[in-house]
Amino acid sequence: MTDLKIGIILGSTRPGRNGAAIAQWVKDQVDLDTRAEFEVIDLADANLPIYDEAIPAAMGQYQAEHTRAFAETIAKYDGFIFLTPEYNHSISGALKNALDFVYAEWNNKAAAIVSWGSVGGARAAEHLRLILAELQVATVRAQLTFTFANDFADFSTFAPNPGAVSAVEPMLDQLIAWTAAMKTVRENAAVAA
Repeated sequence: MTDLKIGIILGSTRPGRNGAAIAQWVKDQVDLDTRAEFEVIDLADANLPIYDEAIPAAMGQYQAEHTRAFAETIAKYDGFIFLTPEYNHSISGALKNALDFVYAEWNNKAAAIVSWGSVGGARAAEHLRLILAELQVATVRAQLTFTFANDFADFSTFAPNPGAVSAVEPMLDQLIAWTAAMKTVRENAAVAA
């Protein structure tokens, strides 16, 4: 077994969301890979309020218990798979809010993106890449995209097309390589400090 831990962040909190089914499907796929340990982080369970810290997250002076708990959760992972719906050409407010809550806990880690929407959530994925870059998260090129026309029965029930499975391995190969590399970056920075 590996010492790499990758969090699968479910970025939708909407009641009746498609994201829960997508998270389970992604988890089932990645659990076949023994190079890392994978866990789902459901933002609905984090129950974060709208950002309520008085001091910017980059300062690392978290005051609220919910922020400290979320920081502890994020800190234990070496990399992430972000699952994002596309809302109004961007990511969900819940995901943006969670990203804003902490800072150093995201730094020098790698991430892959799984998105869905009318055009595969492409615009949400691109917005997410910009946000993650500011948080010093390295995103891999390979990603999974799901469209309502091709991957949802009746445009509502997640039913990925058979080709989706073949896209998982290239994404994981990149993510695991980058996650291991970024772990080395964090370890070297800690030694130098």
